[in-house]
Amino acid sequence: MGKLIVIEGTDGSGKSTQFQLLTQRLSREGREFRQIVFPQYSEPSSALIRMYLGGEFGSRPGDVNAYAASAFYAVDRYASFKKVWGEYYNGGGLVISDRYTTSNAVHQASKEPEDSRQSFLKWLYEFEYDHLGLPRPDLTLYLDVPTDFTEKLLRAREQSTHTQADIHEQDTAYLATCRRMGAFAADYYGWTVISCVRDGKMRSMEDIHEEIYRHVRNCLED
Repeated sequence: MGKLIVIEGTDGSGKSTQFQLLTQRLSREGREFRQIVFPQYSEPSSALIRMYLGGEFGSRPGDVNAYAASAFYAVDRYASFKKVWGEYYNGGGLVISDRYTTSNAVHQASKEPEDSRQSFLKWLYEFEYDHLGLPRPDLTLYLDVPTDFTEKLLRAREQSTHTQADIHEQDTAYLATCRRMGAFAADYYGWTVISCVRDGKMRSMEDIHEEIYRHVRNCLED
């Protein structure tokens, strides 16, 4: 088997930026790898995800239960694994992923009552890894940003890109619950947490990248 490294985090934490910085650095170093981004919005396998995020099943995240929504995303990952990167990974290749099963652990578990969340986390990994046969990550890097910072970053992104946030990003209370759930999931699964705020200020992209790269290098050297 190969190695799978996942970058996860709260909304507005700069996941995509850090993903780009990491893959660019690995490319400069001449390391062979494949990169994937979830969800695959341009692929047919993401149709239910797009309907869900677009509000076709309800305008609030809770209108679709955690198990149903997780299945939408799992099908998209399964299709990607079978069609795009599974053979490469099974042959010993390195795969770097921007989001993965880990996103459902944060966003969907948040919908469950507190006394049911651990059961959901157990089900989620068993469903995708044991039953669907998707690979477990060797390293999950979780970028953590306080919710008040997240909201400001998301609103600024909407203005700069002239786009509308999805139903997750529009719900501040839901974002706060997701952040708490992210901390719980990180502890439960043993993710590596990267704090993006220090002394009340966002750390620079370069500073965060260097911390991410150290963890990735250690994983690749194991």
